[in-house]
Amino acid sequence: MKKICYLIGAMEPECVLFSTKKSQLVIAADGGLRHLEARGIRPDYVVGDFDSLGCIPSEGTVIRHPVEKDDTDMMLAVKTGLRQGCRTFVLYGGLGGRMDHTYANCQTLAYLAEHGGTGWLLGGGNAVTALHNGTLHFPAACTGTISVFCTSGTASGVTLRGLYYPLTDAVLTSSFPLGVSNQFTGVPASVTAADGTLLIMWQEDPASVVERL
Repeated sequence: MKKICYLIGAMEPECVLFSTKKSQLVIAADGGLRHLEARGIRPDYVVGDFDSLGCIPSEGTVIRHPVEKDDTDMMLAVKTGLRQGCRTFVLYGGLGGRMDHTYANCQTLAYLAEHGGTGWLLGGGNAVTALHNGTLHFPAACTGTISVFCTSGTASGVTLRGLYYPLTDAVLTSSFPLGVSNQFTGVPASVTAADGTLLIMWQEDPASVVERL
């Protein structure tokens, strides 16, 4: 059975939803522990330097890191999940708040995609994921706006099907937002990158995203 790793960051998540269909690993990234405790959820791991939390947790499996480090607390939590054999990650409490942290979390999604995993950053009615050398499918029920960006350099063989603005075997670059503000059309849709990494953002209820995992 595929295990899903749920990561909870320090920013206030509007919801924390778990799939009941698969086994789970729950990791709090620093101040994310506070949000879990408020919901009566006990994480499997608590990871970070604990500057946001303001104290060192006294219970559970705590992995403490120095404040001066290269990885963000969310990235440290992702690497912990990867070491535990997880390849599917759901990130809560990582959208909104400080723009630099949100952008860092988007980069974390790209890291996951390029290391054999898939991450879903959920919050505010939005979903973000990264795709590396593959195809992401969307059901016909998806509505609203979807945007597709190249994360670095170029992404080639980019094909968008079932969307208002289709593309076939196109090249996207990290310096021009060609893929912004596309739309779902009420039919099954897909995004493909033959070579490269794409960051995909769309509007969807988090519960619907989690249900498909």
